[in-house]
Amino acid sequence: MTKALATLPVVVIGAGPVGLAAAAHLADRGLPFLVLEAGDHPATAVREWGHVRLFSPWRFTVDPAAARLLEHAGWVRPDDDKLPTGAQLAADYLQPLADLPALKPHVRYRARVAAVTRLGLDRVRTAGRENRPFLVRLADGDDILAQAVIDASGTWGTPNVLGASGIPAHGETGAARFITSALPDVLGHDRDRFAGKHTLVVGAGHSAANTLLALTDLAGQHPGTTVTWAIRSASPARTYGGAAADALPARGALGSRLREHVENGTITLLTGFSVDSLTTDGDTVTASDGERSVTVDRIVSATGFRPDHSLSGELRLDLDPILGSTRALAPLIDPNEHSCGTVPPHGVDELTHPEPGYFAIGVKSYGRAPTFLLATGYEQARSVVAALAGDWDAARDVRLDLPETGVCNSNPIEGDDTVAAGGGCCGSASAADVAAGSLAVPVQLISLGDRPAEGNSGSCC
Repeated sequence: MTKALATLPVVVIGAGPVGLAAAAHLADRGLPFLVLEAGDHPATAVREWGHVRLFSPWRFTVDPAAARLLEHAGWVRPDDDKLPTGAQLAADYLQPLADLPALKPHVRYRARVAAVTRLGLDRVRTAGRENRPFLVRLADGDDILAQAVIDASGTWGTPNVLGASGIPAHGETGAARFITSALPDVLGHDRDRFAGKHTLVVGAGHSAANTLLALTDLAGQHPGTTVTWAIRSASPARTYGGAAADALPARGALGSRLREHVENGTITLLTGFSVDSLTTDGDTVTASDGERSVTVDRIVSATGFRPDHSLSGELRLDLDPILGSTRALAPLIDPNEHSCGTVPPHGVDELTHPEPGYFAIGVKSYGRAPTFLLATGYEQARSVVAALAGDWDAARDVRLDLPETGVCNSNPIEGDDTVAAGGGCCGSASAADVAAGSLAVPVQLISLGDRPAEGNSGSCC
């Protein structure tokens, strides 16, 4: 890197958990940086599902470099054994982190990135490319030059469609006013949209389960509230999980409660149902799979998320044609082969594109794979920043000890927001797990969705 480039900031896109972790590591390394956040405050996406409580306690949701900076400033760490909600995660950790003197002057809000390219070059031009700064253009027309770009923008803003073939179902665009994305606040802010209505929830992940259980609670309070659940698979067993045998009591209770509501008829289950078309008629919408149909007032689409690579369309990216991650990372995270607990350690080498200095980290780095862990994102940030600092020994010393389990987020067992000491999002924590922070839950996005092979739901654990 030339001296001129080295004076420019590393631009971090997104002030979510992983983006702010990258900022903490950049501050720790003494590298110039600028965080660009589209929202009005840090953790904009996290706050949108702030009503949801995580499976994982506080001890596993804080990046080590961020914790060091916070504790040096007198931050009082939350009770390690408490299970935070998304709102608590934002208010008690991410907001204080973004407000630290080491970070606050370098975080810019209401700064939506429209495109990332090389100054004066499109992706066809080769000569001298590595010596040109990145040009980051904002939606308001402002241009920012950068020595490197760390894209931690996540996938929350690009949910999957309802259509089972990966494209919108027939009539889906015209029915948009009837469709709500994953994790609406059914018992709070969005209550009036669902009370006394018939709602169809599409998806087989834990975001769908959360919404279904909230709707059944609402049905007990508001007569006329009815719930239908549609999944593409032939059985809901994956969503039900291990019940009492589950290593995570809260997750087991979630599946048990869901099964009970299906068996007693509070929830009508449609298996093998792939949405092919949507038809509106006045205040109702009918979803059909070509053979069966159901007419409802609202639809909640809990079908997962996918990354938006259009921002970097003029960069030279080597994307896996199936998952949309880097080609080197794809076989390590393939949901056909891996759960979140079997993803091997990876860092800067697996995240490197042919475009020097550009890295997508966090949930966006996984493309459509739902095997992401927050701990993985933190380790990605540490490795990438070490490489940018020229410390390649540290960058390649990637350590990640992940437990073999499934999804680790949901509302807790009623009346309890505490887990036993030593417990984690994925069962009992070993000393190595604790040291590596390997049991952290994801906080960028939290739904598994219904399509592990087709779309990123945000995370696995």
